[in-house]
Amino acid sequence: MWRYALPPRNEIFLILTMNALYNLGIAAMRLGAKLAATRNKKIKKMVEGQSRTFDILTREITAADRGHIVWIHAASLGEFEQGRPLIEMIKRTMPEQRILLTFFSPSGYEVRKDYKGADVVCYLPFDTPSNVTQFLDMVSPQVAIFVKYEFWGNYLQQLSHRQIPTYIISSIFRPGQIFFRFYGGIFRRMLDCFTRIYVQDDKSLQLLASIGVNDVTVAGDTRFDRVSDILASCKPFPIVEQFANSSPMTLIMGSSWQPDEEIVIPYFNSHPGMKLIIAPHEFDDARIKALMARITRPTVLYSEAGTKNIAQYDCLIINCFGILSSCYRYANVAYIGGGFGAGIHNLNEAAVYGIPVVFGPNHSKFKEAHDLIECGGGFSIHNNEEFNKIADRLTSDKQFLAQSGSAAGNYIKSHLGATKLIFSEIFGKQS
Repeated sequence: MWRYALPPRNEIFLILTMNALYNLGIAAMRLGAKLAATRNKKIKKMVEGQSRTFDILTREITAADRGHIVWIHAASLGEFEQGRPLIEMIKRTMPEQRILLTFFSPSGYEVRKDYKGADVVCYLPFDTPSNVTQFLDMVSPQVAIFVKYEFWGNYLQQLSHRQIPTYIISSIFRPGQIFFRFYGGIFRRMLDCFTRIYVQDDKSLQLLASIGVNDVTVAGDTRFDRVSDILASCKPFPIVEQFANSSPMTLIMGSSWQPDEEIVIPYFNSHPGMKLIIAPHEFDDARIKALMARITRPTVLYSEAGTKNIAQYDCLIINCFGILSSCYRYANVAYIGGGFGAGIHNLNEAAVYGIPVVFGPNHSKFKEAHDLIECGGGFSIHNNEEFNKIADRLTSDKQFLAQSGSAAGNYIKSHLGATKLIFSEIFGKQS
């Protein structure tokens, strides 16, 4: 594959400013966010949160900390969950080490701003040259670790220029990404700023090699270690257990959106022999009201179930955060939402319990979806007819259900160990 000729790392390229068009794009993004914040609550939280970042750093980071901080950046909540096993391994193995955790999206920061595994949690300011200089002057990290995505040119250039070891973990690359297009030179140069890139699979390794990026290790995906940790430490939820135990077949629908519910709920309404747990991705009052209106069988909210005879209900709606990953163990089959929208949510959280997973068609960017389909532990559906067909088989054929569940659980077990490999290479220690 054709590639731009790049100047040697740490020489000409690293003393040049980023391409003016890139900086213009960042400025436009920043202005757009400020304008959108006037009518979008989520973006408003991000803009307001970024405005507090330097105050937080001034308050939380002392002169003695500078040069001794591990900075870990996760774009959003999903990336945080991938980075979490490494964060916790650092804290467990090097308890004296201070960790700065940054987010770009409110869906990460607002949920994990009180996360105890990090010493400082804040938003990452927009990637403008002035923000980057101020941020790195205040933090002066010993190591910088990005999780999966997020390629910010000014941050990466300055980290490399300051000779701060910089890594990206659990990353995955595809041919259609901008790095591999003829006009992607700026973004290819960003990859040269990483000390090492830890990718999920051999395909990513080969793609990067085709554009001359060779400081790459196939380490796998730290999310497998995360769900294994959850399995080992999950808490009991007696209400959910009692609900599921009152039926020989319980389907759980995790992180569902309306298109997912339009697939699953009609099947549930017409099959009195099964029970359903729904954990919608969003559960404001209007969303819950609309959801319950589509269900024709006895339904109870988790927040109200403690005062009810739970066995009398056929559908349990989880209307709180933080328990879904543990609730999967009470089900026989999991349907994972998001596959009729931007993309499926976390398949591994359910598969780790040895149950088959069903999901919508938008999974092309998710390696684990393809792998689970291939090994027989996962099933992709496009419409009601396809869902009804696989649901009928899973609910009527006990041997098929057991085989599919075992395939899903074994897939997770066979992919553990990425966190230990990455930790030992970056920090030169054994966990």
